[in-house]
Amino acid sequence: MTVGEFLTVLLIGLIAGWLAGVVIKGRGYGVLADIVLGIVGAVLGGFLFGQFGISAYGFIGRVAVAVVGTIVLVGVAHLLGGRTVEARR
Repeated sequence: MTVGEFLTVLLIGLIAGWLAGVVIKGRGYGVLADIVLGIVGAVLGGFLFGQFGISAYGFIGRVAVAVVGTIVLVGVAHLLGGRTVEARR
């Protein structure tokens, strides 16, 4: 993995984690948590999209897949944790 690819993964993770945080609880989770959630969510999103035969291309497509995966990840974590999802402010 080149430095450019690594920075792209971090950027996609940050954007996806932040957007998922905004959708789920009204704000992000913090830079480091956003990156980690976004990267894990991107893997989950890629798996889910692959199961449905959906392909996403380019930077925007990869961010969209990561956001969907991260929202699913955070939503499932909230359900399993017994916490309610805060209303968006």
